[in-house]
Amino acid sequence: MPHKIGFVVVSSSGHEDGFSARELMTHAPTVSGWRSPRFCQFPQEIVLQMVERCRIRKLQLLAHQYMIPSKVEFYVSESLPEYFVPYQAERFRRLGYVSLCDNEKTGCRARELKSVYVDAVGQFLKLTFHENHLNKYNIYNQVALVAVNIIGDPADFGDESNITSREKLIDHYLGHNTEDPALEGTCTGKSDYISPLDDLAFDMYQDPEVAQIIRKLDERKREAVQKERYDYAKKLKQAIADLQKVGERLGRYEVEKRCAVEKEDYDRAKEKQQQMERFRSQVYEQLRLHSLVDAELVRRPPDLPLQPLAHSGSPRHQQPALSRPREDRAPESLRAEPFLQEKPPARPLGPPQPATADQAPPAADPHFRTHLQAVPYDERPLPATRKQPVAALEPAKSDWDSSEAPRGAATGEPEPLAEKALGEASAAVDVLGEALVAGAYSKTWSYREDALLALCKQLMQMPAGAPKEELKNVLRASIFLVRRAVRDLVTPVFQASLKLLKMIITQYIPKHKLSKLETAHCVERTIPVLLTRTGDSSARLRVIASNFIQEMALFKEVRSLQIIPPYLVQPLKANSSAHLAMSQMDLLARLLRDLGTGNTGFTVDNVMKFSVSALEHRVYEVRETAVRIILDMYKQHRAFILEYLPPDDNTTRKNVLYKTIFDGFAKIDGRPTDADTKAQKKAATEEAEKRKKEEIKALQGQLAVLSEIQAGVQPGKVSASFPGRRCRPPRQTHGRLA
Repeated sequence: MPHKIGFVVVSSSGHEDGFSARELMTHAPTVSGWRSPRFCQFPQEIVLQMVERCRIRKLQLLAHQYMIPSKVEFYVSESLPEYFVPYQAERFRRLGYVSLCDNEKTGCRARELKSVYVDAVGQFLKLTFHENHLNKYNIYNQVALVAVNIIGDPADFGDESNITSREKLIDHYLGHNTEDPALEGTCTGKSDYISPLDDLAFDMYQDPEVAQIIRKLDERKREAVQKERYDYAKKLKQAIADLQKVGERLGRYEVEKRCAVEKEDYDRAKEKQQQMERFRSQVYEQLRLHSLVDAELVRRPPDLPLQPLAHSGSPRHQQPALSRPREDRAPESLRAEPFLQEKPPARPLGPPQPATADQAPPAADPHFRTHLQAVPYDERPLPATRKQPVAALEPAKSDWDSSEAPRGAATGEPEPLAEKALGEASAAVDVLGEALVAGAYSKTWSYREDALLALCKQLMQMPAGAPKEELKNVLRASIFLVRRAVRDLVTPVFQASLKLLKMIITQYIPKHKLSKLETAHCVERTIPVLLTRTGDSSARLRVIASNFIQEMALFKEVRSLQIIPPYLVQPLKANSSAHLAMSQMDLLARLLRDLGTGNTGFTVDNVMKFSVSALEHRVYEVRETAVRIILDMYKQHRAFILEYLPPDDNTTRKNVLYKTIFDGFAKIDGRPTDADTKAQKKAATEEAEKRKKEEIKALQGQLAVLSEIQAGVQPGKVSASFPGRRCRPPRQTHGRLA
């Protein structure tokens, strides 16, 4: 079957000092790879010679994160003359090319692994690199290649056709359809199967020593399958899966150690080295415990191993063994238990005791005083060791039944960190210990709460004379866990995180005389998350979060930094929840009363701009609180507030909010409000109408009296000129009409 092909570098167009093309012959997490000279001419070429003439099935390139060629071409040749010129392309047969991404989406922080499936025969491979992608990091217009991998078969392997025919015959006899895509790649005996251990990603992210052990165990697994020892094969399969994660972790430690050496931080480099050795010894002890490896296999090589020239799993060296199907084969869904276990205790095992998060670290390790006791492996529950017969530990005599080992979860310990969580919290694990971080990441809320309380107790007990750098690292790792716990939906965990944060700001930092930068780091990392919790659906959590933010803003260590007020005057988002907007407005109003606007982070400008914009919010309570804040600001600053509001006229007063604001200003100034003026006018009008009605009524009374008097003298009228004489009625005359 195809396997990794060893190669040597024959020639290259050139390289930068310290980045020779011979670096491509080694695959490890710490390799630097090849780089072209600065401001070189394109194309650049590298010629590789494989250890034997072979049929190339797969080519893999691991590109640099920012020195990226736009295109890479592949050429293959059977042989080269004694005096060859590597730049003569006619001596090679062109296979094709691949284009590489410019890496702008990742900000030039990721490396692209490109895999190409080919079918070509030859012994020499030439890579041609074209002009680089432009970015701000590649200032010298270089191209680079971190690693290259060749997978193929020996070209002169004559039994391949016979093996293929024999496999087809057996598949036909068993009723298997070889063209069924569901069966493709499921059997390691197939001639076109490529082992994941030969993939470039395996070697580039694995510790080299662990990678060799994994390959040995994979060989034993294949032998066990051939001998139909499926329980032992299942055990080896689980061991390989666990060791792959161990190797990735050791590889990461090695990279961190190299970075520390480059920064001349030798204390951290020594710490990483000791951490690697301790972790490696624990893993190897578990391997020996189950007789999976011997002393020869785990003996550490002095240098990074070169790639093997001949693969032990090649069809040239090992014929694929075909076994008839067995009815007692274990189902594929059955998963083996992890083989890594905790070291056996010195005393007899008793009932399982719950693990305490504040367990003291080993006294023999002075570099990890702040670490809690950590389990040797971080991905799976670790079963306690059981006494077993000697024959049960000998794989050659009896298969080990992994299902007999009890799970670590039954002992009351939090589950180990998953791979994603381990990558996210790797810095905190290095500082605080894996056991405590695993408790903080546990799915059980009581473990999360216990981990935070244990960390709080641990920080309070740290000696005052500890190194500043160590104190800062512990603080930042603790804030990382606090920030995660603040998002917790369980109230006790949330309250424990607030307790830890308060202790760090008010006790830990002053006790160890850390700078204000550390206090600012604590506040800046946690206040955005705390403000988010003020919009929680739980009224209790909203109140707790709001009260703590107000309390934290009044801490003397935080008040002088003026960090929290600017967060409260940031404009409200249109799609934010009503609870979040109401809580922010309420906090702003409360802190304005407590702090004021004099050198506190609150200014007339930022408060008024925020409040005026809040007048247009969709929630009535937010608008009402904004009006109250504006009135409170007017009591202190009077005329300055009017500059942020529209003019007081009839058009503006048509808006009820502005009418309320201007009326409030009038009350504060002692002036009558618009309503008061209207009321006074109305009262005056009513009084005038009342007086007018009274006058009309009086006149009507006088007229009535006069009418009565006139009516009384009408029957006996006398002449005004001749009193005592009666007036003669007028004489009537009759005339004729003409």
